[in-house]
This record gives sequence, structure tokens and C-alpha cells, in this order.
Amino acid sequence: MSDRISVAKTYKLYIGGKFPRSESGRVYPVTDAKGKFLANASHASRKDVRDAVSAARKAFGGWSAATAYNRGQVLYRVAEVLEGRREQFVAEVSASEGVAAKKAQSLVDAAIDRWVWYAGWTDKIATVLGAANPVAGPYFSFTVPEPTGVVGVLAPQQSSLLGLVSVLAPVLATGSTAVVVSSADRPLPAITLSEVLATSDLPGGVANILTGRAAELGSWLASHGDVNALDPTGAEPSARADLARDAAGTVKRVLTVPDAEPDWTADADIARLRRYLEAKTVWHPLGV
Repeated sequence: MSDRISVAKTYKLYIGGKFPRSESGRVYPVTDAKGKFLANASHASRKDVRDAVSAARKAFGGWSAATAYNRGQVLYRVAEVLEGRREQFVAEVSASEGVAAKKAQSLVDAAIDRWVWYAGWTDKIATVLGAANPVAGPYFSFTVPEPTGVVGVLAPQQSSLLGLVSVLAPVLATGSTAVVVSSADRPLPAITLSEVLATSDLPGGVANILTGRAAELGSWLASHGDVNALDPTGAEPSARADLARDAAGTVKRVLTVPDAEPDWTADADIARLRRYLEAKTVWHPLGV
């Protein structure tokens, strides 16, 4: 009896809550850390970027208008589904990053815990980052943090899951929506995360995940007029100045990130939450 030939998977993009093929029809092979073939991934095109941004913009109104408590519950549900697929994530992180199973388990657990941590911040952001301002006069003055809009995220290239969660979860926790370009060589955990998002309570379009090369897709995100902020973490340091120039044409916020990927296992803080918020100050006359 001959050895069975396994069925090679070809994964699709995640746009607007659905899994379309790339408009370009392109795919590329994904291998493990030792060069063994794992699957094929869709190679997103400029049209796919535009479709993802359109989906994120369409979803922004409903997601940003949801109560902070509701957003927290939705994100916590994502963590529950992540936990349910823990063993699959462990296998994919181990293969993608070339780490032992025990190390992969630690990274996956940290990713799940980080998602829960950001989910817990949704109903605390206004209290911690907002203010009642002292004024001289018969007025109330309040400063309220509001989500910035659609955020383009170039995910870390090395940390396939924990790094991805660390850059995506704070975007969603603030009420913004996201278009993410996954790690090019290590996309499988991002693809599985997209399946988790699709089967949780997260509305379609709130998070969109594209597989492909940040060097190709990043400039299109940076120059897109309907993207309000850009996280260039996954871009080559030499390319970030060009991305900033592309973004300047539409006056979007570009996050300042270190040249080398940070230690994603370090404790999270609220710095990334702050980056995706705009401060709105309201004045109101006192009643008689």
C-alpha cells in the first residue's frame, strides 16, 4: 500500500467577516522553520487592501458606537474561542517559529492572557484617560477619549501570534477597526486567528486579516485616504520613512516603533491604547 498524499491547504484572506480568495489569484507556499511545506497562503493585492479598508470603515460606526461593556464581552468571547483552539495554535506557533512545544505553549498562553487583558480595559478607558476639567466660569468641561477610526497594522514578522495579538487587540479595545497584514513567512497563526474571529461574536469587518508582504501592501495602506492610523511594526526599518511620507499625504497618525521587535512577553501597558484614541473636549453651561 502506497503512502497517502496529504491534501495541501490553500488558505484565503479574511475580509468583512468572509474568506475570499485574493483578487489577484496569487498564492505562495508557507514552510515551517526547517523549510518543510505546510500550506499555501493567498497573496493579497492592492484591490484586496481597498476591499479590507472599505469593510473596516463600514464596520467602524457600529463597533465604535457599541457600549464599552459590550465590546469587552465580545473580545472576551474571542479569548474563549482562542482557548478552545489552544492545541492548534501551539502546533502552528511551534512549526512557524521553530520553538519547542513547551515554549510554544507558553507563547500561546501569553497571547490568550493578553487578549483577555485588553478586553478588560474597554470599560476603563474613559475613566482612566478621560477627565473633568477645572474651568473658571459657569461651565462643565469634559475630555472624552474616542476611537481614531480605521487602523492599518503591519503585524510583527517574527512573533506570529503573541506579537500579532499585542498589536491587534488594543486597536479593537478602543473601538477602532483594523486591517492587518500578517507575518509573511509565519502566517498560519494569523490565519487561524481569523477563523477564531469569524466564529466568535466580533462583527464582520471589525478586524480584517490579509496575508502577503508588508513591503508591498504597507505603502498602499499608508497612502489610503480612509485609513486614519498606521502601525508599521512589521515593516523593515529602512522602509518606515517612506511609509511615513506616504501617510503624510492624508495626514494620518503613524506610530513610532522600535527598529527591532520588542520582547512581546514583557508585561503590556496602556501605551498602545492611548495611540488609537482622540481626545474630545466638551463644554456645557451650568443649569440655573
